[in-house]
Amino acid sequence: MPAIVYGGSAAPQLIDIDHNEILLNLRKEAFHASVLTLNIEGVIESVVLRDTQRHPWKPLVLHIDFQRVDAVHAIHQRVPLHFINADIAPGVKISGGNVAHVHNDVEVSCLPQDLPSYIEVDLKDLEAGHSIHASELVFPPGVAPVVHGEDYVVVSIPAKKAGSGTDTAEGETAAS
Repeated sequence: MPAIVYGGSAAPQLIDIDHNEILLNLRKEAFHASVLTLNIEGVIESVVLRDTQRHPWKPLVLHIDFQRVDAVHAIHQRVPLHFINADIAPGVKISGGNVAHVHNDVEVSCLPQDLPSYIEVDLKDLEAGHSIHASELVFPPGVAPVVHGEDYVVVSIPAKKAGSGTDTAEGETAAS
């Protein structure tokens, strides 16, 4: 399968990669948010996965892009979020709400050696009608969120509406 390695001080390089190995690795979450090591004709390259092009309906990867990284320059990478303690969150357990995952990943900036494989989001104190924003997440040392514009909601537990459907129907009938 064709691939390209670009970035850094070296020229872009076209390479061939074993399709089945890449297809299996693409199923792993950590493969998308990790610094990878490629051996290209005896030269070791540190890279991150930047893009994959897949067939629309076959389990076939058509092309893959890797970007070179070095230890002294910060990178921007999307990192998956792992939500924990949703079952004991007061908004779920006491109020009977449902957790609404607005984002499943977050963009971070860090040096390659500091890149986490995921960011943990603890929902144990989340109440109904409240949310957790990107700025409230706990990031490892050396890792900072990249927020474009406003601070966005990552996860929330919407508050249930007061009243039931029958009250609304009676109110509409009385108003007529």
